Amino acid sequence: MNTGKTVFGQLLEHFPYYEFSKCVDRYQGEYKVKTFSCLSQFLAMAFAQLTQRESLRDIETCLRAMQSKLYHIGFRGTISRNTLANANSQRDWRIYADFALTLITTARQLYANDDFGVQLKKMVYALDSTTIDLCLSLFPWAKFRKHKAAVKMHTLMDLHGNIPSFISITSGAVHDVNILDSLPVEAGAYYLLDRGYLDFSRLHGIHLSQAFFITRTKANFQFRRIYSQPAKKSLGILCDQTVMLTGFYSAKYYPDRLRRIHFYDKESQRHITFLTNNFSLAATTIARLFKCRWQIELFFKWIKQHLHIKAFYGTSLNAVKTQLWIAIATYVLIAILKKRLNIDAPLYNILQILSVTLFEKQPLLQVLSEGNIEIDKEHTCNQLNLFN
Repeated sequence: MNTGKTVFGQLLEHFPYYEFSKCVDRYQGEYKVKTFSCLSQFLAMAFAQLTQRESLRDIETCLRAMQSKLYHIGFRGTISRNTLANANSQRDWRIYADFALTLITTARQLYANDDFGVQLKKMVYALDSTTIDLCLSLFPWAKFRKHKAAVKMHTLMDLHGNIPSFISITSGAVHDVNILDSLPVEAGAYYLLDRGYLDFSRLHGIHLSQAFFITRTKANFQFRRIYSQPAKKSLGILCDQTVMLTGFYSAKYYPDRLRRIHFYDKESQRHITFLTNNFSLAATTIARLFKCRWQIELFFKWIKQHLHIKAFYGTSLNAVKTQLWIAIATYVLIAILKKRLNIDAPLYNILQILSVTLFEKQPLLQVLSEGNIEIDKEHTCNQLNLFN
């Protein structure tokens, strides 16, 4: 790489400018815009994410201090907090949502062959949501409870590489199960769902789409046993049954057979009952697959620790969604960089190095390789790591 470029500039060599311009044109993002382009807005917000800036004034001060280096990166015009605040509030957040989904498509292709612990040729997805708390007095449009405001980020994560394949940002009042109505379902894929998504009419829709789901039963689950497979109790499988639902509404909404597996996890000393429409996989494989669903919990904890999504630079719905989608796009862009450069360091290390070297004029691969040695010595096992 050209050592005359800053680290930030070398990072942007992996930025698909043409795809970004298509997203901008799709929503007329630069209609009547003279100086502060959508690209400049994205770069300013990505800079804030990478360096953990606390406020718009913080972003303005830091970028103005590097004014001489900004033009060659892609910034046009002077950075002003008022201009940035207005852009976040007025420009359609769907520009950055579509662009993030474009990056996600690229990242999923790069990580398609990554191993996640279970050998399956089919796609495996984990679905869950995380709640991002907001101040009710500043975000009255996001009222969640009587004295609380929040937004939810519903995420369908591809377990090959821990890449989110579908994201929907809604008010905190939207129940998790409603997201199944807009979920893209792939035939032959496996969907790992917690019992909060146990809605038999929607699960039957997944079944009719020729996909498979694995979820947990609730305490009041009503069923009739039809057949029992031999159970391998030495492996924790206490029963493996074919069942029919007997509840009035559940039987009406899901009239087909289901598979019920009662599993005892020796590690956590817990009894877990799984429900699935897959009858071909071994019961132990079903249990191992569902255990992989924990990766999405780690993903949520990781982004809350290392991305700037718990404090916001604007209070409008558009500003919040813009910041969240740019944070996701930044996360995925770094994941693409890591894969293309074949960097072994955890994503946490890469973000820490970039946060202090963005405007250094050194080869990017050299910076990440040399910096990783010293950070690894101090890195504690308490930190959450993705892309190990």
